Amino acid sequence: MSKKVLVIIPAYNEEKSVGHVIQKIRRAVPSVDVLVVNDGSTDATSQVARQAGAQVVDLPFNLGIGGGMQTGYLYAYRNGYDAAVQIDADGQHDPADLPRLLTHLEKGEADLILGSRYVEKTRYRSTWTRRIGMIILSKMVSLIIGKPVYDTTSGYRVVNRNVMRLFAQNYPTDYPEVEALVLVHLNGYKIREVPVEMEERKAGRSSITPLKSVYYMVKVGLALVMNVLRKPTITKT
Repeated sequence: MSKKVLVIIPAYNEEKSVGHVIQKIRRAVPSVDVLVVNDGSTDATSQVARQAGAQVVDLPFNLGIGGGMQTGYLYAYRNGYDAAVQIDADGQHDPADLPRLLTHLEKGEADLILGSRYVEKTRYRSTWTRRIGMIILSKMVSLIIGKPVYDTTSGYRVVNRNVMRLFAQNYPTDYPEVEALVLVHLNGYKIREVPVEMEERKAGRSSITPLKSVYYMVKVGLALVMNVLRKPTITKT
């Protein structure tokens, strides 16, 4: 692989899984660099990540996934990377899919390649409350973008330097994955979904309860409307 690629792993109290994720990335794509954004963890996430060979940025307190990922994209942009990859620290994303996702990006098929559980049938299963929310958000994003987007909540994504710059300057907070896709579209960049398999998380538990799933859907839905109305853009320098 000729391009300089950074894999960004946002991590909050993921000491039991982050080392395994880094090792799998190293085996799948030895040429990439790995950055763990330690989002104010109170466990040994930072030490485990360093021992596994990753670069680590330790945030002084928990900013959430949005702040953690923006930190990673800013690091990637300032250090001259051509592409950035988001992979979760909990082991759900399979790094074996990464070479294929990077190939789609290198071919110029889109500016953001989205690893999708739903563009084709996969083994992944979710709770009914979460699935209903995903379908509603998918319909909203598809309407805004003007083409179907099936897995709007997937955090497995690869971006080129243009989108990296966009996210370094302006990245949603709280529940950012869905908003980020609309942000990419509103700034004139292309999105492509590519099927991937996802596993159950290897350790810990999800913070998204059935009640929080409802809150998530309402909050993100309102944020999408606001994004369309104000059309946030970047400074293209």
